[in-house]
Amino acid sequence: MATPQNPYYELYRRSSIGMALTDALDDLISEGRIAPQLAMKILNNFDRHVTEVLSEKVKANLTFKGNLDTYRFCDEVWTFLIKNVTFKFQQQGGNTPSVTTDKIKIVSCNSKRPGEA
Repeated sequence: MATPQNPYYELYRRSSIGMALTDALDDLISEGRIAPQLAMKILNNFDRHVTEVLSEKVKANLTFKGNLDTYRFCDEVWTFLIKNVTFKFQQQGGNTPSVTTDKIKIVSCNSKRPGEA
């Protein structure tokens, strides 16, 4: 969840690159090479940069269709569990490849920063 100290969601820390960063920072802290406060600043910068890069650079379109199994709304975050999902990717030239999976979890957060209209 976004906080006044860190207005960006910590969602991407659970990605593979976020987990690798967290593991590396934990190792550096345990070896006494950096302070825990510096590690927190690095993670906050990671949160900010990943959010900004994804919003500015990613321009792909995707549609999906499936059966909604479960949904939740807690602390301004939507979570959807969907079964039998088909994703369709829109590409230039009209080609629309698709991918199917048994189930997926989608976590959706407000893209506006606190205080933005």
